[in-house]
Amino acid sequence: MRSGAGWLASATQSQVDEFLAGLSENALLALPWMFEFWALPHQLPPDGAWKTWVIMGGRGAGKTRAGAEWVRSEVEGAGPGDPGTARRVALVGETVDQVRDVMIFGESGILACSPPDRMPEWQAGRKQLVWPNGAVAQVFSAHEPDSLRGPQFDAAWVDELAKWKKGQETWDQLQFALRLGENPRQVVTTTPQNVGVLKAILKNPSTVKTHAPTAANRAYLAASFLEEVQARYAGTSQGARELEGLLIEEVEGGLWSMAALEAGRIEVVPVLSRIVVAVDPPVTGHKGSDACGIVVVGAFTEGPPQDWRAVVLEDCTVTGASPDVWARAAIAAMDRHKADRLVAEVNQGGDLVERMIRQIDPLVPYRAVRATRGKLVRAEPVAALYEQGRVSHVRGLVKLEEQMCQMTRAGYVGRGSPDRVDALVWALTDLVVEPSEGWRRPQVRGL
Repeated sequence: MRSGAGWLASATQSQVDEFLAGLSENALLALPWMFEFWALPHQLPPDGAWKTWVIMGGRGAGKTRAGAEWVRSEVEGAGPGDPGTARRVALVGETVDQVRDVMIFGESGILACSPPDRMPEWQAGRKQLVWPNGAVAQVFSAHEPDSLRGPQFDAAWVDELAKWKKGQETWDQLQFALRLGENPRQVVTTTPQNVGVLKAILKNPSTVKTHAPTAANRAYLAASFLEEVQARYAGTSQGARELEGLLIEEVEGGLWSMAALEAGRIEVVPVLSRIVVAVDPPVTGHKGSDACGIVVVGAFTEGPPQDWRAVVLEDCTVTGASPDVWARAAIAAMDRHKADRLVAEVNQGGDLVERMIRQIDPLVPYRAVRATRGKLVRAEPVAALYEQGRVSHVRGLVKLEEQMCQMTRAGYVGRGSPDRVDALVWALTDLVVEPSEGWRRPQVRGL
């Protein structure tokens, strides 16, 4: 049978009708149970010799269905009584009740996905499922890691690992138990959270990952649900985690925390005195280059300096861009926000940075800044402004905030260079920390 997910999404109605007309009666009866035909790409296991498949997604993205169907594919054989790849399966959730109510009896659980002739029997007293071919799936709670001592398995389905209170201990015990067969494997279905056990699993070379936002499964979700949650949470760190299925990493000793940034988020931009666009150019300008950090920040700077407040308005960072592209992006940001000045670091590009800007707008108010201190030293006074509650964020700054939460007193621990944070630091330094002379005192304004 042809691949379902990609073909079905792009086929015309006449193509679908023609395809269905060509199927035998038995094939039509079997079609609802052939998940590989209906599945979305993130719900199908990747190719290759993997040990762990992590399905990360937003709420309602179809993770449970993918996990249930994977268990089916492992335990079922060609016929109802024929053996499959796996004979002993561990079903592990936060509690026994959640395994039973979601993974087994849920609307997308194993029983709902199983055809009548292959339907497993739930044996409540023994907390297990038994298939017609003799395969058995046992239920375990993450609250009782030691219950995994003794049993052994050739497959496992782990659900919502990121919220387990004893996640690492339970995961470790499961790894010792997953020792039957030639290639014991496991699937993890979870909404991501910044927990060590999940991050370690994702870094393991034997792990593969698929990912999807909530909206990927919109055909099976109430439109009113999507509209409500997107209106309320889109553009926030919670939305990135719960709707986009993104892992927002934080580290111990970070200069910023996601909780603090979330607490300072605002919905309405206050009156502002000045706005700057800050640029942190990359060393080179090609696809493999670091990003060009471009951040827009406004500030209310009336009265004594201790009363000044700032708002981060936009992160318009560009990646893999030529100098002409990032220069135009910075000028466009100035135009959108009616900014008073463009601030650019010139350590890497020197006079080239200003030349690129002036080629696009010769009259742009421009200030070159040069780093004479390390990133951490420059960032600490800015972090102090946040601790004092003097900087707020609008929605939509998730990537910037993720970089901020990986900036520690020992340096930046994220991947690549903290280009977005560098631009943020330059903007807030220019506006509040070390306001430069020569600022024209503009009229107080709102956006």
